[in-house]
Amino acid sequence: MSRLPNSTVIYEQPLNERMRAFLRLEHLFHRVEHELGNTDPWSNRTALETIISIMTIVSRADLKAELMSELKRHAGTLEGLEHNPHVDLERLHTILGKTRSLLEGLRTREGPLGAELKDNELLGSIRQRASIPAGTCAFDAPGLHFWLQGSDDHRLGDLRRWLATYDAVRDTVFLCLSLVRESASATRETAVAGYFQQSLAKGSTYQMLRIALPADAPWYPEVSAGPHRFTIRFLMQANENARPQQGGENVEFDLLYCVL
Repeated sequence: MSRLPNSTVIYEQPLNERMRAFLRLEHLFHRVEHELGNTDPWSNRTALETIISIMTIVSRADLKAELMSELKRHAGTLEGLEHNPHVDLERLHTILGKTRSLLEGLRTREGPLGAELKDNELLGSIRQRASIPAGTCAFDAPGLHFWLQGSDDHRLGDLRRWLATYDAVRDTVFLCLSLVRESASATRETAVAGYFQQSLAKGSTYQMLRIALPADAPWYPEVSAGPHRFTIRFLMQANENARPQQGGENVEFDLLYCVL
């Protein structure tokens, strides 16, 4: 979910596993950068735990291949636009150059992504404890407690150095998601009594759905998507103790299909 400057809220639904992984990584990179804007130990702890979450996703054996495959796909699409007279060639060549550079960097990179942190004892010990509720409190993780007592500059230096290990992952994810979002075509739709269902056109490679609602709308969308169709239910929640209910009135919304 993201908020646009014109008081519109965008809800996003990935339509394949690759987009799910990319959106989760984007969320984690945004969170860690936010936490690195603070110097207190609690923010540094959260930043460290977020880096470990990034490590967990990136450690998937197929992620490097997924990143390269997505870059190749976008490079091919962009190359096909070079002879289109309606395209801004300067911007196209800038994006295409960045795409090719990231692809070459991943192709020539030896070993798995994040291998530089494989032997980091502090990160390894925290990663083992991270799935346990309060598993990284002081008596369970004395090494972390000791690290948190260091100077602000030392902690931030470590965090930024560890995070830099994933620069290529972050840049690839951000670029690919940007291109996918910019490919969106919008339609104005109505969910009758808060319910909307639509089939996906055969032969199109749908990546993501984006649903735009006014920021003050009393509903939020719950999306269920399969390979051939998707449904959207617009739910209202009277308070945090009440079960969300589908509204009985019609809901107008903008639906954006990201196909690139």
